[in-house]
Amino acid sequence: MQVEIITPDKEIYKGEAALVQLPGIDGSFEILNNHAPLISALKEGKIKLKKTKGGSDEFFEIKGGVIEVLKNKVLILAE
Repeated sequence: MQVEIITPDKEIYKGEAALVQLPGIDGSFEILNNHAPLISALKEGKIKLKKTKGGSDEFFEIKGGVIEVLKNKVLILAE
């Protein structure tokens, strides 16, 4: 699935991922390939991205934000 992480200053990640783990306001949750449409608020914590073709996992520290999942595209607007 295509993932974009955008802050007010810049785009910090754009690429493919097999899994995205996020700090939701009601607890952490994961997004996998072909996930149902979703909009959710995020709290302070770490975003974990698992790459599709090997490689090491990537982590991004955020202070909160919003996630939208639609048609196999994940858009994260983070602080």
